[in-house]
Amino acid sequence: MKSIYRLTSAVIGCALLAPGFAQDDQMIEEVIVTAQRRAESVQDVPIAVSAFSDEQLRGLQVTEVLDMARLVPNLLGHNNTGLGTANLYSLRALNNTESIATFDPPVGSYVDDIFISRQNANNFALFDIDRIEVLRGPQGTLFGRNTTGGAVNVILKKPAEEFGGYVELGFGRFSQVRFRGSVDLPVQDNLLLKLSAYASDDDGFVENRTTGEDGINYEKNVGVRAALRWLGETVTWDAAVAYVDTEHANLLNFHDPDEDERYTLTGVRSDRPPPWAHPIHGAKAGFPLGNWVNSLSLYSNIEVDTRFGTVNIITGQRYLDHDFTLDFLNLARPYGGYSIANAGEHDQFTQEVKLTGSTMNEALDYVAGVFFIQEENTTDFADYLGIGGAFNGFQPLLLADRVMENDADALAAYLQADYHLNDQLTVTGGVRWTDETKDIAYTPNPNWPWGFGTADIAALGYPTEQNAKITTPRIALEYEVSDDMMLYASATRGFKSGGWNARGTNAGAIEVFGPEKVWSYEAGLRSDWMDGRLRLNVTAFSADVTDFQLPSAVYDPVTGAPTFSTRNYASLENQGIEVEITAALIDGLTVFANIGTQDAEYAELNPSIVRQVELCNADLGAGIAYTASPFCGAGVVNHLGNVADPVRAPEYTLTAGAAYEIAIASGWELTPSAYVYKIGKHSIGSSGTPNALSDGYSVITASVTLRNLDQDWSISAECQNCADREQGTSFFIGLYLQDPRTWTVNFRKDF
Repeated sequence: MKSIYRLTSAVIGCALLAPGFAQDDQMIEEVIVTAQRRAESVQDVPIAVSAFSDEQLRGLQVTEVLDMARLVPNLLGHNNTGLGTANLYSLRALNNTESIATFDPPVGSYVDDIFISRQNANNFALFDIDRIEVLRGPQGTLFGRNTTGGAVNVILKKPAEEFGGYVELGFGRFSQVRFRGSVDLPVQDNLLLKLSAYASDDDGFVENRTTGEDGINYEKNVGVRAALRWLGETVTWDAAVAYVDTEHANLLNFHDPDEDERYTLTGVRSDRPPPWAHPIHGAKAGFPLGNWVNSLSLYSNIEVDTRFGTVNIITGQRYLDHDFTLDFLNLARPYGGYSIANAGEHDQFTQEVKLTGSTMNEALDYVAGVFFIQEENTTDFADYLGIGGAFNGFQPLLLADRVMENDADALAAYLQADYHLNDQLTVTGGVRWTDETKDIAYTPNPNWPWGFGTADIAALGYPTEQNAKITTPRIALEYEVSDDMMLYASATRGFKSGGWNARGTNAGAIEVFGPEKVWSYEAGLRSDWMDGRLRLNVTAFSADVTDFQLPSAVYDPVTGAPTFSTRNYASLENQGIEVEITAALIDGLTVFANIGTQDAEYAELNPSIVRQVELCNADLGAGIAYTASPFCGAGVVNHLGNVADPVRAPEYTLTAGAAYEIAIASGWELTPSAYVYKIGKHSIGSSGTPNALSDGYSVITASVTLRNLDQDWSISAECQNCADREQGTSFFIGLYLQDPRTWTVNFRKDF
């Protein structure tokens, strides 16, 4: 921690020397955000917001949403185990590791104000982006359900009124080739068109030493988008259609230091389906090793200026197919150790009507609206244990093969009003009412004779439908000390939907968990200093989470198979401080540091957890090793017989870096840049056992860019994980490592 304070002091100290060196026009870029569902400067928003413009993101090598996680205080981000298309966000210790459709993430993902409900495909490749906004803390009033941790809002560029665009080509390590491009094509003065596309391909970085295949964990992306804007006197209509096809597995792999390469041992092949010893039903039986997602998204936003304010009619439709076969136990058998084959279809429709305006001579600003979401999910999935339990002679076992259908409908109404008592003091009050209904149904596939259906779940007393009606208010007080400094304090409530433990292999395992609720309290400073050359933003927060949805994974004592369970096992308390500093020190030089600290712990434990602690300590006292005890190192009870620390809640996160634009000749500019992302001690497994504990690590990202300012082209050399640090990012049966060092060379031409 001392190193963090030293670095922070150094950045501030250098900034204090800036007036003697900085030029008058060397000011920090202003970013306009819609964190309160209306356009305003990020410095005027009484919410903890980290915002990044297109130019900033390109300079920081953010090419997909996951890259952004290294830049935000108290945010961790990495791929789900197995799924390279799925991002697991942990923000202020709130996270969810499950991608199946009965679970919802606590950090909501949005593209152009359209909610993306499924975590299995939220790692968007970025092209033609305007900005990213990361809202820290619950956003239950204006953004709604499933934002107890926060929200990631990706805003894409609208069609421009003049012809223009860019094209970008690159190549890199592991035979990576990528393309991005966009063109604005004004059809008429009031009809504008934008066409955008991207593609990337690489050969992967993992060798399969069982099958002899190379190129495991490769990534292949193709995406196209067409956006249309129609401009009328009082009406503006934005519409877009986008198609994305992604192939990216995140298979368990290991590092061989002698060969300096990554390898896996699974016997499942990537070029043909596994020879299942017991038949698996449906199309998924023909999936080889891999993970594939394709999606079609439709978007419409009709904006109408009225005498009451601006009305937005926002409509979104999203169709998503998700198929995969993955081996999580990594055994050399041709059907793997513990494999899941999955064929999923996920359809989502959202409709929102929003009114934004001012009244009382602009003394009162308001945002009001209604929101509706309808989601339909069908998941055909099988769990296959390549080595069974002693009861069947350790032979292959088809644990489950079933079709799950689950739907969700939610209707909400919201209102937020900001009353300016005077030129300095503003009081904000807001509230959202949500009525949500979810249901679930199971049908066993015919090859699984001991399967279960919906009636079997209901017979055990488990509800197959859940309904939640909940109100989530917000109150805030904002005080403008001066044009360059603002103080605020707020209290906000949020909630995350309940669901079912859908991966259970018997009816009794399909347990129900209820909604997760949070109250978050914040106090913050937003400030610019030295004529806009130094920006210092500070946020202190305290969060009380009740009915915390706590995921855990243990082994079934009968089959030996991993068993997934999420229940409302505890409450969670967390407090912390977040600091964001940016300074323009001298002409062309910008330095920044983003720092987050937190202290999270469980509270109000479920009696079953208390009892497990007692049984674990009894085993340890009897001389039984924790690895042999069914009560120790399982769920949230660690190997020492204590309740583990909350998962993915490091003591601190730190990002610090600099970029220096150097004029090397007339019309030529050279920009070296680098930043380090450092993370403190934390656990990446809910049980907190030694193999899931991390002492912390650091990752370096760097680049150098040569620009021709007269001809608008640039060439850059970049690296990520430049020091090739080998660190675990998640744990399930085995330790999942971050990607090795990559480098790319990119050429970009703007026109």
